[in-house]
Amino acid sequence: MNAKSIYKQFYQKLIFATSLFIITLSFIFYGYTKATIYEEIKEQLLADAKLIYKISLNSHVNQSNFNIITNSDISVDLITIKDLQSITYKRYRKDKNFFVELLFPFDLSNNKFIKITKNINSSRKMLNKIFNNILLLSLAGLIMVVLYAFAVSKTLLKPIIQITEKLSNMNENFLTQIDKTTLPIEFHPLSNSINTLTNKIQTFVKFKKELFIGAAHELKTPLAVMKLKSEITLRKTREIEKYEETLNLTISEIDAMNKMISSILDIGRAEGAQFEKPLAIDIIAFIQKKANDYRMLSAQKNIVITLTSNVNRYTTFLQPTLLTQILQNFVQNAIKFTPEEKSININAQRVNDTIVISVTDEGTGINEDIDLFAPFKRVGGEAGAGLGLFLAKNAADTLGGKITLKNRTDGIQGTVASVTLFGAPTCDLKK
Repeated sequence: MNAKSIYKQFYQKLIFATSLFIITLSFIFYGYTKATIYEEIKEQLLADAKLIYKISLNSHVNQSNFNIITNSDISVDLITIKDLQSITYKRYRKDKNFFVELLFPFDLSNNKFIKITKNINSSRKMLNKIFNNILLLSLAGLIMVVLYAFAVSKTLLKPIIQITEKLSNMNENFLTQIDKTTLPIEFHPLSNSINTLTNKIQTFVKFKKELFIGAAHELKTPLAVMKLKSEITLRKTREIEKYEETLNLTISEIDAMNKMISSILDIGRAEGAQFEKPLAIDIIAFIQKKANDYRMLSAQKNIVITLTSNVNRYTTFLQPTLLTQILQNFVQNAIKFTPEEKSININAQRVNDTIVISVTDEGTGINEDIDLFAPFKRVGGEAGAGLGLFLAKNAADTLGGKITLKNRTDGIQGTVASVTLFGAPTCDLKK
């Protein structure tokens, strides 16, 4: 199948539509002009016939009554026609001349009619000139339409060509933003979407590279430790406790590597969840159920988890696995960094057609200058692969949401992790 040029299609359709309009308008104008001229001739003949009839009523009928109209193109006569009761009007051609004829009742009892015949060759010539002028104007108009179509097509398609060229030159190593200032306002939503997508691709490529480098480093270090420890142990015969120590170290490093591999596999599962079919989820009920599950984890540190919301229900379509991943990471981090006997609050706040889900803890806080959403970023000296927030951000991006991580500003030490989900709810019930 041959590819079609939008530029070619556009100017062809513009030329066709405008040409059809010009031709139709020309025929309408010519037809109206022709009808007007013949109608004027008919009215003039009818007025002449009425004048002759009026004069004839007041005087004796003779030839002079019928010659009061002196015009070389008009002839008047009194004729007898049977079976005719009304005024008749017709056009006809004789030899190379064109005539119009009017029959006006004069004496119906004797079947007498006034016959007026007018030569309309001059009117026909005038109509032909009008037709030729309209034809020339139409041809000139068609030429102008063709030039106009090419010019307008170039102008209107320029933004599309500009965006296309910009995108065709992009790759993962060369991603640039589209400058909206040179584009018509109608293309701003498209350029915004492309720029947003470009930012996401840049972030994705950056984090993927960091992920591969980080994964290699995180797996290589314990392997090197195990290898070195084993080599030293095997250099000479040692006490059994030394072998047990080496084996225990190896087992510990293997467990850490297993956790790392599980976290990396979670990334694959998260990417698979992006293709999960969105379901109608009552987010408030969903969070309540998850909060009950998380309370079993927080009970180990005597941490109280509370749930607050400004709506009783907020139902929308999303992938539940992705929302679970975000909530789970927020709460697990909050439990990890919050001291015993403290509290964690999960809040769902509806703002217009968005809902903001936040988890507030009483932990040690964060360094906001560090990009904690990058892979393998760990703070606080706590164990972990450092992939949780990376996975949470990817999940939020897939849901079309925005994720943030900030310190508390209410005078209490701790962190606020929140995700904003956009999109109108299918139904909700305010308190």
